[in-house]
Amino acid sequence: MLSTNELVSVGTFQVLKLPLGFIRVLEWLFSIFAFATCGGYSGQLWVSVDCQLDKASSNLSIGIDFAYPFRLHQVSFEAPLCEGRRRERLFLIGDYTSSAEFFVTIAVFAFLFSFMATIVYIFFQNKYRENNRGPLIDFIVTVVFSFMWLVSSSAWAKALSDIKVATDPDEVQELMSACKVMTNKCGSVQGPRWSGLNTSVVFGFLNFVLWAGNIWFVFKETGWHKGGPARYAGAPPEKQAETVNQQQPYNQGSFDQSGGYSAQGDQEQVSEYSPVGGPTSYSNQM
Repeated sequence: MLSTNELVSVGTFQVLKLPLGFIRVLEWLFSIFAFATCGGYSGQLWVSVDCQLDKASSNLSIGIDFAYPFRLHQVSFEAPLCEGRRRERLFLIGDYTSSAEFFVTIAVFAFLFSFMATIVYIFFQNKYRENNRGPLIDFIVTVVFSFMWLVSSSAWAKALSDIKVATDPDEVQELMSACKVMTNKCGSVQGPRWSGLNTSVVFGFLNFVLWAGNIWFVFKETGWHKGGPARYAGAPPEKQAETVNQQQPYNQGSFDQSGGYSAQGDQEQVSEYSPVGGPTSYSNQM
């Protein structure tokens, strides 16, 4: 079992300077920001009800708390009816759990995969390139995550827009019976702060850009990329040399830039007419 110092010494940290490794680290960081800003959100809004005919029933600070995963239909609050001491229990409208949890789930799995991929790049580079399986799996997963980031970010952006409408103080006031009476005055004290959730949407689309852009760099590591070094990564040295020689059958004896034959080509011509090993032409046989 290798110690931490031994792992660090054998690890190829130079890969982090390449686009493939550097973008993986960015994906790891941005996925943390994405699920942290969404999954850790909690908001609050305040509204007021001023009963003109019964001041004792007025409530000028009705607080409504909501948080991830945004099951707003389960968020309740009490509002005065402006009829004696009577109150009514109301609920917000909407359930946006699916979009929010889908977005956070993709972010968490992207975080785990990018972290494991970075570890493989650094400490298990040989295993990664063995039989070309590692780059192929990496490529397929990267394509899938790129698509999932686009879908989840778009769904979450639409859900966030609906959440803003459902928690708007003016919309909440329409749910209160007292606010429907012209003699009563209802108002907004404070609305929710959306900076955290807006940031989560931005990080969602930034993750999509990162993963989609990394497709090309991962593809270059696969055997599908012609001319790439990973094309021969899984083959033995003899097979690699044979394949390379087949791709360059006429590199010997070709003309150089100065117009003459190369040195190897001259040697082949000299050997063709050399008397060593017996006559090589019809005239010598005569």
